[in-house]
Amino acid sequence: MFKGKLLAGIAAIILIVTVVTAAVVWLRGQKGPTPASQEEKHFRDVAVESGIMFRMRFLSKEQGETFKINLYDHGSGLAVGDYDGDGHDDIYFVNQLGANALFQNRGDGTFRDVTQAAGVGLGDRICTMATFADYDNDGRQDLFVTSTRGGNVLFHNQGDGTFKDTTKEAGVLHVGHCQGAVFFDYDNDGFLDLLVLQTAAWTLKDYDAGSKYFPGKASFLQIMESPKEYNILYHNNKNGRFTDVTAKSGLKGKGWAGDVAIFDYDEDGHLDVLITSMFGRSQLYHNNGNGTFTDITRETLGRTPAGGMGARAFDFNNDGKLDLYIVDMHSDMWVPSQFDLSQIDEKKKHRHMWYPDSEEDNLEAIAFEREIMKRIDIPSGEVLFGNTFHQNLGGGKFKEISDRANLETFWPWGIASGDFDNDGFEDVFITSGMGYPWAYWPNRLLMNKGDGTFDERSREEGIEPPAEGIDLPNTVRGQPMPRSSRSAAVADFDGDGRLEIVVNNFNDRPYYFKNSSPRKNYLAFRLRGTRSNRDAIGALVRVYARDQILTRQVNPAGGYLSQSSKTVHFGLGNRSTVDQVEIRWPSGLIQKLDTCAINKLHELVEPAP
Repeated sequence: MFKGKLLAGIAAIILIVTVVTAAVVWLRGQKGPTPASQEEKHFRDVAVESGIMFRMRFLSKEQGETFKINLYDHGSGLAVGDYDGDGHDDIYFVNQLGANALFQNRGDGTFRDVTQAAGVGLGDRICTMATFADYDNDGRQDLFVTSTRGGNVLFHNQGDGTFKDTTKEAGVLHVGHCQGAVFFDYDNDGFLDLLVLQTAAWTLKDYDAGSKYFPGKASFLQIMESPKEYNILYHNNKNGRFTDVTAKSGLKGKGWAGDVAIFDYDEDGHLDVLITSMFGRSQLYHNNGNGTFTDITRETLGRTPAGGMGARAFDFNNDGKLDLYIVDMHSDMWVPSQFDLSQIDEKKKHRHMWYPDSEEDNLEAIAFEREIMKRIDIPSGEVLFGNTFHQNLGGGKFKEISDRANLETFWPWGIASGDFDNDGFEDVFITSGMGYPWAYWPNRLLMNKGDGTFDERSREEGIEPPAEGIDLPNTVRGQPMPRSSRSAAVADFDGDGRLEIVVNNFNDRPYYFKNSSPRKNYLAFRLRGTRSNRDAIGALVRVYARDQILTRQVNPAGGYLSQSSKTVHFGLGNRSTVDQVEIRWPSGLIQKLDTCAINKLHELVEPAP
């Protein structure tokens, strides 16, 4: 009897992918808030005129005419890094069908495609994510790319504009259902180690030679019952090779890993690890300082999202402590086909994972939900159905305040953060939406008001709606294909002291949002480690200004299939001076600068102890 209800529930889940005609019509008919005049909008998409000619192509047999509920709809990412060492951040776009693309920054925020010359196209596999890092401390940014059953690749930077595949000789060859990857120095030995995230075996055995991929499973239940795959931690041996130390480390995880945030939450000098789970609670692992990690999520964070995707650590209130933001996409997948999206209140969490809240909840639906949560091992007392924002209270304690901070959103994927208006408080950009066969849902620009809350200003600032419309030019079965975004990264690409946003979109060209906000004072730092890893990943920079402590970390990859610039950027507002700058290097060395010129990028080398 229950099996019949379970199958009915599964059918209900599959019906989620039916286009909501009424909702689509409603969304296309809404004018929304009166848009600001073009002169007042501070972001403009200039991707095409800047030379970024790329398209992340989807698999039509998976996400087009024969749409399936599987992870191919999660798209692909992008990475920002200075691959040629000229002081300007470049962009590497990852593709699902066809070659990836490397765009060299000409120095003024315009780009040229150097993929073929660099040898990093990889058009023979499904790629998911990439990250730049100098893993051998030779002063050049190397490149690591993850794949869905095509094999991950480590490219060593040759220093002449080209890369060499050193995957096998480095000892990091692996074929699996890989997601993100992050380089960080977990043992503080001065060399970057590598953590690779995995999901589960959600594809089939038969290989599609024409499109060069393994088809995905078609039903929700099949996906849920896929054998889990687990994270891999590689220790850097300091000789260009790595050793798998997963078993000893405790970072194997729980499967279905989505994203990772690396930060020293308790400031004990060891980088800790937060891993999101697409189906289940996130995990915060405390670095014990001896090569092992301990899951301390429950006592430290409390409940986390049930379907977490992107994660980002940043200091939102200038108290000198890094807070943690996790966005939950899968808990927004409950919208049934007949539901009017205009009724969604994206500012509140849900009571259930896949079904709309109502005064009279459907008992059969709840029973199905409980069965699914049991099958994939999600204890209801450990999760919330929506985003979470964990304010760092110090002393290893956090408080969840996403609702109060106005950081609850709908259909979110990735997080990119930066002080976009240079007022001294870090803002947030959220990639959002599903694309076909769902209705359009906008990206979100959450501007930090400096009072502990954020104001959604995507339309007012020029982020929404897309310049070319909310739908792609082509259709599927006569139905529109709404645009949707997956991953985003931030950097000051043109060197004018204002941060730009670049976005990799699903089955679409990227956005490259040029920032023309009114000029305010700023500070930027590019760090080079000597005793620490050369990239200075994990270094913490604090700017003391009056009664506030502005804090930034040199971040590795993170935010969801993305990597932003490793240059740390501080908006200063109208401040013409700062009291002091303090750098806590990964080696433990504390460096203090009593004078620091503003409105410039400072190149700092870790001093001798």
